[in-house]
Amino acid sequence: MLFARGGVGVPAKTRPAGGPPPPPRGPHAVVDAFGPGVLTAEGRLDRPKLGALVFADDDMRATLNAIVHPLVRARSVELESAAGEEDIVVHDVPLLVESELTGLYDMVVVVDASPRTQLDRLVRLRGMAESEARSRMAAQATRERRTAAADLVIDNDGPLEKLEPQVRAVWERLVERAAAEG
Repeated sequence: MLFARGGVGVPAKTRPAGGPPPPPRGPHAVVDAFGPGVLTAEGRLDRPKLGALVFADDDMRATLNAIVHPLVRARSVELESAAGEEDIVVHDVPLLVESELTGLYDMVVVVDASPRTQLDRLVRLRGMAESEARSRMAAQATRERRTAAADLVIDNDGPLEKLEPQVRAVWERLVERAAAEG
């Protein structure tokens, strides 16, 4: 929703494997590390299968992060360099708190939902088994840790109608901050 308001960046849902489109080395490095079983029949990364592996094993997650994070950082630098002076650059960063990257950003906005809502959405909307969803949630920062790292928090426990006014208010704060710094 911040991108729809004019934020410059790459929304996470348009990126394969949770990051910007990686250079050719990225997918090859993932297959080298995890084997061809993480590919679909079409030869693309099988995100659900890869996610099930890495969220169940700290070492595998660290291996994936070591491959993906440098690529994501390089792409972020490219995007920031390409942005105009008046643009508000928005980084949609999965696992920001877990990766201890909050210090790289001027402002951190966390979209928060209760564990009950998270579990429901992972199972109902993403089709995960409950055990897989719980494993993924356990591997992530706690709700308290995420919200403590935030400059602004958007409550995403309710319906979409409640989300839009919050996003509008956050956007207005970002615009005000950019104007004050500009």
